[in-house]
Amino acid sequence: MSILLIAGSPSERSRSAALLDAVQLHLELRGAQVERVLIRDLSPQALVLADVAHPSIAQAVAKVARAQAIVVATPIYKAAYSGVLKLFLDLLPQTAFKGKTVLPMATGGSPNHMLALDYALRPVLQSLGADHILSGVFATDGQVVLLPPDGHQLDDDLAQRLQRAAGLLPVSKDWGKHAANAPIHFSRVRCSV
Repeated sequence: MSILLIAGSPSERSRSAALLDAVQLHLELRGAQVERVLIRDLSPQALVLADVAHPSIAQAVAKVARAQAIVVATPIYKAAYSGVLKLFLDLLPQTAFKGKTVLPMATGGSPNHMLALDYALRPVLQSLGADHILSGVFATDGQVVLLPPDGHQLDDDLAQRLQRAAGLLPVSKDWGKHAANAPIHFSRVRCSV
């Protein structure tokens, strides 16, 4: 089982990919197996023409199918997630995220773009059957500084939020069996009105 990181930026270097790098580091420290799909590296023609038989698309869809959890990171453009991410998500089967925990993340030029996580991306993730969508992580461009040639520096607050979010992702088949995550039998539920 693995955790799949989906990079939804069309850019070679992006702030949203920097968020994925930070989450990947935390997950690997917890012993998780991590895979990535860089949508920008998929065949553009296959994406636009919805050619799910194309090898690059088929391999990416197979990674989604075998993942236990999904992390989706995207830049916000014009109050919505990236178009290349939309093209990829449209190619997935309707229940592609069934049985999976999903962490949405986004970057944008200002805090005004923050609502795009809840009003644009979350409904699509829900429509793909995600069992549990975690609270998203949003970062402004100022919180993620890209350093030459391939580095980046995260704001301290953002780094802590990413670490907390990564800690909520399941890293093993036994994840739900731990006391903090264990299901509670209905007979143990108490309610006062």
